[in-house]
Amino acid sequence: MFSAIARVFRTPDLRRKIGFTLAIIAIYRLGAHVPTPFVNFPNVQSCLGQSGTAQGLLSLVNLFSGGALLQLSIFALGVMPYITATIIVQLLRVVIPHFETLYKEGQSGQAKLTQYTRYLTIALALLQSTTLVTVARSGQLIPVAGVPECEQLLTSEAWYAQLLMIITMTAGTGLIMWFAELVTERGVGNGMSILIFTSIAATFPAALWSIAIARGFEIFLLVLAVGIAVVALVVFVEQSQRRIPVQYAKRMVGRRTYGGTNTYIPIKVNMAGVVPVIFASSLLYIPALVAQFNQTPDADGNVPGWVAWIQQYFTTGDSPFYMAVYFLLIIGFTYFYVAITFNPVDVADNMKKYGGFIPGIRAGRPTAEYLDYVLTRITAPGSIYLGLIALLPLIALATVGANQNFPFGGASILIIVGVGLETVKQIDAQLQQRHYEGLLR
Repeated sequence: MFSAIARVFRTPDLRRKIGFTLAIIAIYRLGAHVPTPFVNFPNVQSCLGQSGTAQGLLSLVNLFSGGALLQLSIFALGVMPYITATIIVQLLRVVIPHFETLYKEGQSGQAKLTQYTRYLTIALALLQSTTLVTVARSGQLIPVAGVPECEQLLTSEAWYAQLLMIITMTAGTGLIMWFAELVTERGVGNGMSILIFTSIAATFPAALWSIAIARGFEIFLLVLAVGIAVVALVVFVEQSQRRIPVQYAKRMVGRRTYGGTNTYIPIKVNMAGVVPVIFASSLLYIPALVAQFNQTPDADGNVPGWVAWIQQYFTTGDSPFYMAVYFLLIIGFTYFYVAITFNPVDVADNMKKYGGFIPGIRAGRPTAEYLDYVLTRITAPGSIYLGLIALLPLIALATVGANQNFPFGGASILIIVGVGLETVKQIDAQLQQRHYEGLLR
């Protein structure tokens, strides 16, 4: 293993790519700590020192920004606008036929879809930065009772100051997008995935240290042991797949013979990735957001009953009702997203076009029905696995009192393990091209 790592740095091309990737990561992390103009940085740090957590969707955005959101830095929005734009463009392929046509055109069509994703990312960044500045101005970004610094996060509330903050954060999102494309072209791995990995990994030490301080060294060791077991489970499931055998009949084209090969269709247990967790978290934040704007007390000084009910069951996340709804939403969104991204009819048609068939299954519609049957059955354990992984932070909050930034669960551990495995595979493939022996044995 160590000799393989040494070969990575002895290979000039690979060493240059890894060095370039690390340089981009360093610049990205530096930008996450540079405050936006007109932000009262001492007040922000003082407020974070007494709170340090965000609720609902804000916690998810803060996770993907590596903690830059609550610090109101120039990279406060992180990669979240790009992730949202990518998901929206994927969903629009089902609604808009032109998008589906572009996707099937190959590299030129997908380049246009990428351009649409960039435009949508900038538009979403404008919207999200405007919302963030408005929330920070109202003093509700990090609400801590009895701390006046949390209500004075900005040094100026003039319109030009807010406009400059919005432009700076939007430009920061565009710069992050450019960094990601540079890493994809000149570095190692997928650029956006690497930046997401960096943002999440940067929050791990602080989250573990806060658990050790708040709950003691014994709980810290327990969390660490659970984390190692969860990582092993995630690696096992992420690598698991059902291989459907496919045979291609021989074809004569001129004087040459094509086909006659055996291959397989890999269907992963977790085909949806982390998207269902993001969908479910975003949807569950909507009731709390609606209740936040309807807290006007009545004549007796009490908030409306439905607002109190939402605050009880949809705010902290440690109630059994919240966990059950969260779990069911993840299962539903898993089936929904898999149905969008994997079309059995298209796969069956492509196989039939090139003379491929599944042994024992007729080509055409029977093949599509068989693929749909296998996909439905294999998605069931995958969705349950996603739901259980996503519930780990909430279970930790309810049992040992660890905060909602419990690092070994939810979207964070899925992204960390998934991106790590994919990056190691790419490095291994490049090593095997040069030395016929890679990192993986």
